[in-house]
This record gives sequence, structure tokens and C-alpha cells, in this order.
Amino acid sequence: MTARELDAAGITDPLLRDAYAHCRRLNARHGTTYFLATRLLPVARRPAVHALYGFARRADDLVDEPGPGRSTADCAQALGALQRCLEEGLRGGASREPVVRAVAHTATVYGIDHRHFTDFMASMRSDLTVTDYPTYEDLRRYVHGSAAVMGLEMLPVLGTVVPQEEAAPHAAALGIAFQLTNFLRDVGEDLDRGRIYLPADLLAAHGVDRTLLRWSRDTGHRDPRITAAMAAAAELTRGVYREAEPGLALLDPVSRPCIRTAFVLYRAILDAVRDDGYAVLHRRSVVSRRRRAATAIGGLARVAAARTAARRPAVRRAGAPHRPQEETS
Repeated sequence: MTARELDAAGITDPLLRDAYAHCRRLNARHGTTYFLATRLLPVARRPAVHALYGFARRADDLVDEPGPGRSTADCAQALGALQRCLEEGLRGGASREPVVRAVAHTATVYGIDHRHFTDFMASMRSDLTVTDYPTYEDLRRYVHGSAAVMGLEMLPVLGTVVPQEEAAPHAAALGIAFQLTNFLRDVGEDLDRGRIYLPADLLAAHGVDRTLLRWSRDTGHRDPRITAAMAAAAELTRGVYREAEPGLALLDPVSRPCIRTAFVLYRAILDAVRDDGYAVLHRRSVVSRRRRAATAIGGLARVAAARTAARRPAVRRAGAPHRPQEETS
């Protein structure tokens, strides 16, 4: 499948093909939900998505999985080296780092604004020193770089039926909604790393602080105050999904099944957390295989409908760009 995707995207250079294949493996291993959804995109667009998420995963791993014996200073040095490679790659220089080769090529092909990568790396660096966020506004500034920019980077790849600036706020909101969902699901794991991403004021409104969270995590005991705070965080996240949802209709029809599937599956994590009684400090909530399969089947049906519609003769608007027919499976 990798070779077919690369051939469809016109990527022929052996080193570049290896770089994209490396990114695809990272995306498959770490991003199960989004990797599944990506399979619903037209074949030629998939390598770009793998490059964007592969690069993000590489940077995130330097922060969250630094390896035994590595200090914060070591992580900062590794992130700095990755950023220098990225800056050189975006300027058109060669890079020995596979994820940089792929993402720089994707940025050139799709005209992705380089500022998004700068903002992303700034948020990654802050993870090395910032361990909590006093308010939701403080958190929003962080997730702009760590998540909103991912939605903005994706827009040129997905395509839109309106000017990109009209779809951009919804794309940014969707990236934030995905990350807020991860924050809620992974509260326990993040706490073990010394971080709390849920806003302190939201927790405090329910009588929760770091000490109480740590006690619950260490003892396995539940507390109704924590349950109430997690439910509030879930409701906050559902509100961001509502901000994002109108943007689905603004995407290129052949891209909508992919993003709608990711939207449904990620939002379903909130349902799984609720059904588990908001016990996120003690276990990781997952969407059932049955629901994942049903959502994927629905996505395939929408892909088939989009392919059929794309094959119908249509009168192009004056000045509209011509796009060759794309294979979508």
C-alpha cells in the first residue's frame, strides 16, 4: 500500500520515498484512530498526511519518551536540533532526518505556511518546563501551537470548497478538540509525567488540585469531586467539537469521509470516558471495536458516494482550477 500511495502522489526519489514510508509507520504505530481515517482519503493525498503527523510524532516523542537517563536539557537540545533541521529543510536544503525530508517536501507541494511549524515547535519546547495551566485561556495558547496548527496544516492537503481562510477557524477548532480529548483520556499518564493539561481553574471549581489527583492515581480510590471535574472537562471539549463541526461541509467532498470519520471516532472517546464513569486516572477509555468498525464502514460508503459524484460531468466555475480525477481507495 505504501508504494501505491507514493506512486499516486508522484514521489519517485528513493530517499524521499523512504522518508515518507518512515512517517507512515510512525502514524500507524502511534495514531491508530487517525491512521484508520486517513485510509479514506484519496491515495495521492495520504503521504502528505503521514508526513505532517509523522513529524509531529517525532517531536512529541522527544518530549514524552526521551529515553532512560536523558535530562530536560538533553531533550531541549534534541528539540533544538530537530528545529534547525526543519528550518533548513523548509528553506530547500537537504536533511538527514527522514521526518524533516518528508514534511518539508509536503510543505512545498501544498504551500503550507511555515509559521505553523514554528508555532508547533514552540509548544513542544514549552512542554519541557510548563507543568500546568492556570486557566483555559492559558491552555488555548498552548494548544494553538500543539493542535490548532495541525488542522491548519491539513487544510491545503484536504482541499476546500470555499476560500481556506473561511474554513480555517473550524479546522483549528477540530485540532484543538482532538487534543482536549486526548488530555482528558490521558490524565493519569500525563500526571505520571508531572503534567496536568486540564485548566487549574476548572479543576478548582470542583475542589480538585494536583494533590487530590495524585492521591487518587496512587491509591486507586475514586472521589466524586474528580468525577465532576472530568465531566466538566468533557463538556468543555464537546463545545469545541461543536465549533469544529460546520467546517466538515467546507472540505473537498472526497476528503470529508476521512475527517468525518476521525471526528466521530475521537468524539466517541468522550462517550467511552463517560461510560467508564470518568475513571481516567485509573484506566484508559477506548472506543469499542464494533463502533470503530461501524464508523469505518460508514466512511467507506461516503467515499463511494464521493467517488461517484466526482466522476459525473460537471460545468466548472469560471476560473476554477482543474483537478485530475483521483483514486480514493
